[in-house]
Amino acid sequence: MQGLDGKVAIVTGASRGIGLGIAQRLVDEGARVCLTARKQEALDEAVAVLGGPDHAIAVAGKADDPEHRADAVRRTLETFGSLDFLVNNAGINPVAGPLIEIDLGAARKIVEVNALGALAWAQEAYAAWMGEHGGAIVNISSVSGVRPAPGISMYGASKAMMISLTESLAVELGPTIRVNAVAPAVVKTQFASLLFEGREEEVSRAYPLKRLGVPEDVAGSVAFLLSDDAAWLTGQTVVLDGGVTLTGGV
Repeated sequence: MQGLDGKVAIVTGASRGIGLGIAQRLVDEGARVCLTARKQEALDEAVAVLGGPDHAIAVAGKADDPEHRADAVRRTLETFGSLDFLVNNAGINPVAGPLIEIDLGAARKIVEVNALGALAWAQEAYAAWMGEHGGAIVNISSVSGVRPAPGISMYGASKAMMISLTESLAVELGPTIRVNAVAPAVVKTQFASLLFEGREEEVSRAYPLKRLGVPEDVAGSVAFLLSDDAAWLTGQTVVLDGGVTLTGGV
């Protein structure tokens, strides 16, 4: 893809799963990455997978912690000299069940991490580098943010907020910064395991492509959205769902 070689990205929530898949694709395309997540040991393992410190660094912390965000951006600039891309992948879903019964403290935490955390990372990247030099941002939303998803409705509401933030930021930050999102359906990761574990074949039947997603499916689309191949694309949400929303599923 055009325009990724030599660039620098921060990928949040990147010690495993979708985030690590995205980081791997960016490194494969010639970019260097800063990985963030909560656990340093898992991040260190991810850096090793990506080829070591010439290709990636890791900064551990919580996505909704302002000191962590500032530290990650600072260390990225000190190590690699720029910050061209931001991928907001960090997310939580600590509760399941009907919205009418959800604990409001848990609901606030979901919004803080998933939606406001993504906005705060964008603010940090803008202030430190992108506001002057430009760049591209991709937010990892979900099909649960596109249509109702019983049982994970608060998570879906936070992901719908991410889509709205994506559209507004695209308007505010153009023409020098592009902002897009992807909305995956079920991807085979530890994070989503409760949605398919032990019944993958059954869940897959609802998908016209007859399989669940894998991190590489998301990574390819994110790399495209960051690349110069998507230079005239901003404010959009790409639904990555194997066709399941066409059949009424999520």
